[in-house]
Amino acid sequence: MKKTLLESTADKLVNAFINNKIIAPIPTKFTKKLGEAQKLRKLCESKVKDPIIGFKAAGTGFPIMKKLKEKEPFYAAIFKKNFLKSGQKVKINKSTFGIELEVCYLIKQSFFSSKSSITIKNVTKYISHMAPCIEVIGYRQRKKGITSFGDLCSDFGANFKFLIGQKKKYKRINIGNLKTIISNKKIKQSVSGNTNTVYINPLNSLRFVLNKLKKDKINLNKDFYVFTGSTVGVVPILGKGLYEGKVESLGSAKAIIH
Repeated sequence: MKKTLLESTADKLVNAFINNKIIAPIPTKFTKKLGEAQKLRKLCESKVKDPIIGFKAAGTGFPIMKKLKEKEPFYAAIFKKNFLKSGQKVKINKSTFGIELEVCYLIKQSFFSSKSSITIKNVTKYISHMAPCIEVIGYRQRKKGITSFGDLCSDFGANFKFLIGQKKKYKRINIGNLKTIISNKKIKQSVSGNTNTVYINPLNSLRFVLNKLKKDKINLNKDFYVFTGSTVGVVPILGKGLYEGKVESLGSAKAIIH
């Protein structure tokens, strides 16, 4: 039986994901509208055998939502192969277009047995640890830039690598107003930000992702990470070497770009 365009496109993207290849741009049918991109993303993720270690929120900045006429962010699965310790090397390619600094949370397995919706008031009881994290973003396709959320979503959420800093046991801090900075001293590149740019704040972004997981009936039966979105926007990678990201009161994460 001949494969549908959805199936054949998913197979190409999954092969590129598994083998670290770059392919020709996928049909715009799957990138123009977020709904179609979500279908492709979910199909792709179902075909990958590597363990899922968590999920990312994407498109969490209100300016980018307004520009691309979207009402809310979206989420995507994160696989073990893309999860690294702080300070490890990341080899980039021509389709890698940025680096981000985020707050991530380790969520208790007990979340999956919760019955009620997740609110700002009850979300904290599911958090075990928190940490700073660097995300290197890029496509598995020969294209750059963002014209729609579908561009990002269809391509595994455009997640390339995640590098997590030291985890700390969760405690209540003013997560909605922490200064952040990511820099590469070698090339004198530095970009400052704030946690308040992340969908009101990282906890609200976390709440959003957890409710989406409930709606989609996702159950990993284990603790998992949620990466809540960039505090500094998408920072272009202008050179190789060490990038260090710092989140006030939380710590730092590092990535060696080569």
